[in-house]
Amino acid sequence: MLKTSEISKLSAKELTEKVATLKAELFNNKFTKYTTGADKPHLVKQLKKDIARLLTFKNAKQ
Repeated sequence: MLKTSEISKLSAKELTEKVATLKAELFNNKFTKYTTGADKPHLVKQLKKDIARLLTFKNAKQ
């Protein structure tokens, strides 16, 4: 889980890169969840919240 103090230190470019990374990780977690069964199903919800948090900070900086 990302902390707001860590997120506020990131630039807009870094936020965009972090969002892309988390979206790829979310896709991989969903894919494994539906094919083999997830070991940690709570990670999908946590990743969605982290992506939303990052996008909120990105929009606030613009």
